[in-house]
Amino acid sequence: MSDFVAPKGTHKDYIGMFAVSTGFKQEDLIAKYEQDHDDYNKMMVQTLTDRLAEAFAEKLHVDVRKEHWGYAKEEALANEDLLNVKYQGIRPAPGYPSQPDHSEKHTLWRLAEVEQRTGIKLTESLAMWPASSVSGIYLANKCSQYFSVGEISKDQVQSYAARKG
Repeated sequence: MSDFVAPKGTHKDYIGMFAVSTGFKQEDLIAKYEQDHDDYNKMMVQTLTDRLAEAFAEKLHVDVRKEHWGYAKEEALANEDLLNVKYQGIRPAPGYPSQPDHSEKHTLWRLAEVEQRTGIKLTESLAMWPASSVSGIYLANKCSQYFSVGEISKDQVQSYAARKG
């Protein structure tokens, strides 16, 4: 993904980081529904807060494209176009196919001061708490697109492990 951040001095380019959550009161509601043996409402709370976190992240990406970085000020896409990633730029997230290494969350948390600024914490296994949270990076380059990291060979694993320490 570093291919999409311009070398210093070539032209104005950005990489951004984000972390959002809609789940800070989620556990209280879930506990109440568990106590009442209300599995339906428990699952609805989990599902809705997960979807709202994704919607929050997508809304922020729209704001970045149209306002903050302003490289797509005139963007006017239908929901279907948004779902099919017809916009410029991407927002990959640790743990997904184009950025499978969850340990990169440590870097994001440190650089963006995520826990101090948002209250979102990382568990020992690098899950986010509250669970209905989304984090990742923004890349604006016209050529950036989502991809999957395919099968990797033993020498690649060894090289990556050595670089990561």
